[in-house]
This record gives sequence, structure tokens and C-alpha cells, in this order.
Amino acid sequence: MSHNYVALVVGSSGIIGSALVETLFAAPDWTVRALRKASVVGVETIDCDLLDAEATKAGLMAARDTTHVFYAALKTDPDLARESEINTDMLRNVLDGLKAAGAPLQRVVHYQGAKVYGVHLGAGVAPFYENDPRHVAPNFYYAQEDLLRERQASDGLDWSILRPDVVVGDIAGNPMNIAMVIGVFAALSKQAGVPLRFPGSMCTYREVVAQLTDAHWLARASLWAALAPNARNEAFNLVGEPFRWERIWSKVAEALDMQVASPQPFSLARHMPGKAKDWEKLAAAHYLNTLPFEQLVGWPFGDFIFNTEFDMISDMNKIRRAGFTEVVNNEKMMIDALKGLGDKGFIPAL
Repeated sequence: MSHNYVALVVGSSGIIGSALVETLFAAPDWTVRALRKASVVGVETIDCDLLDAEATKAGLMAARDTTHVFYAALKTDPDLARESEINTDMLRNVLDGLKAAGAPLQRVVHYQGAKVYGVHLGAGVAPFYENDPRHVAPNFYYAQEDLLRERQASDGLDWSILRPDVVVGDIAGNPMNIAMVIGVFAALSKQAGVPLRFPGSMCTYREVVAQLTDAHWLARASLWAALAPNARNEAFNLVGEPFRWERIWSKVAEALDMQVASPQPFSLARHMPGKAKDWEKLAAAHYLNTLPFEQLVGWPFGDFIFNTEFDMISDMNKIRRAGFTEVVNNEKMMIDALKGLGDKGFIPAL
């Protein structure tokens, strides 16, 4: 079977990348390669250090037929200026490597997050629009976007940017999968015989408006962004409908056959590591295919999400006007992710 498009998923082991690999592998007219790890059996992988320009160039000779890059790689650093430098170098090395290989690259689909609106620095003013002004602090999203704009001007390389927020997926060991945070927290609560109690602030639970993005929905939007003329050299928010955590929390409890009690704020990052032995017993009882407890969940991410005390609302009108109109249901999104995690043996099955 011939394929019209050849995709390179960079950052393929992450919450976005793994869903991209699965979606592209099943899509007609697409061949997919993964850099550096494939979540689907049969997908070709390329392993190279993206911070090493020469190693990246050598590794990408095997991807000389790439037509589209889906760039979801991320390397964090507490120094925002250093983080910007590192991540921009990684993207530059991929672009330079494919150019050196003579790849017929048509478009790069790049992923940003709500940090592009400065929410990691403090309360933002919602809703967030794609043309909101930048802030002065270092931000690797800005530097990477500027690089893509430069390559569009110099090489004619098209790009499209998608801006999800709090991506929900069915992989374990990722530091930013809120579904895994909720799934493990709920399983340990159920094991202890206590109700499901929101561990964040009462304000976040009942007053703040939040948003989520399903990883597989994002992957389907990515295929649209890779090919749609209206997506060429444009950035788009991609989030589900706004919600309050109180509603999602009750739906999760219902799916898990648990009672809900009033919130009990406490630091997940400080206290949940102390549940390691309890998790080992739970994992053995349910025959879980689990990672070591210290690698399983990003508890600090849970603390950040469950204590964000300002509205997170990204306007969705631009992408709808451009032609991507598929919608998702927040409750179904979360329950499906928990079911997926259970089916894969990371948490007890629903």
C-alpha cells in the first residue's frame, strides 16, 4: 500500500506523542516513525540525542522521506532562560537534520500549552486568545515559534501550532498526566476505605473554571492541522468545554463506585510518596503492570492543577472557524482515560 505522507513524531513517548503514534499508525495514507520510542508495535523508531546536532543529523538520515513533523518533545529546566535555549536547540537540530537529509518536509505541527499565556507566572486574564500579547519573561514556546517563522520565511516551510491545556491520556510515568494522578489517588483512597476527597483548594474545586484536552482528540486535530490549508502558519487553541472540578470529581467517583466527601487540601507531592507500600499491596492484589511507585505519577503536577485559583479558559472560536469542529465531552474524556489506564494494567480496572 502506498502512502502519501510520512510523519516523524518527535517526543513519541510522551502523553501527546504516544497518542499521535497510535492515531497516525491507524490513519490511511500515512507512514509514521517515532523519535525516540514507539508506543505501537511495528512502528519504526529513530534514537538520537536531540541536543547533539551531529548525532541528530546522522539519525535523521533514516527519515529522509519525511513530509510532516509532529513536534511534541520537551525538556524542562528550572531556569526559564536555559529551558528556552535547550528546547529551541532541539527543534533547530531536528529541522537542520531533516534539511541535511534532503527530506521533502512540508509542514511542522508544533504543540504549545497554556504557558504561552503566562499562567505559570501567575493569574492570567481569561479567556485566552491566540493573538494575546507575549510576556517579557523567557518562554521556550516563543523562541520555538520564532524559529518556525524564520524557517517559513527562509525555506518556505509551513507550520501549524496547537495549544492544548492539561492533556488527558492513558499512559503512565508521565509527569503531566492528570488522569494518572486521579486514578492512583482514587485507587489508594478506595483501598483505604475513605471517600474520594479533592486534595486541592476549595476555591479550585467549586469556583474556578478549568479546561482539559483529550490526547487522542488532539491527535486527530493534528492530522487536520498537518494538511488543512486554513491551518497553514496559524496557531489554534484546542481545549474541551469549560468545567468546574466539583462536577468532574463526582463523575469520577460515580464511575469508581465511590462516595464523595468535602475537599481535604494537602500536598500530594509531600504526602503521597508515603503510600508506596500501600500501592505495592494494591498492585499485587490487582495484578497490575505497574511502574515503580516513585516513577508512576507526577504528584507536583497534581498540586499545581488542583490549586490553580484563577479561571483557565482558552477561546475555541478560531479553530472552529478554520474547519476543525469535532467536540469532546469532559466527563467521558476523563472516564475513558481511566478505563484505558485500567485496561493497560496501570491502575485497577473500572
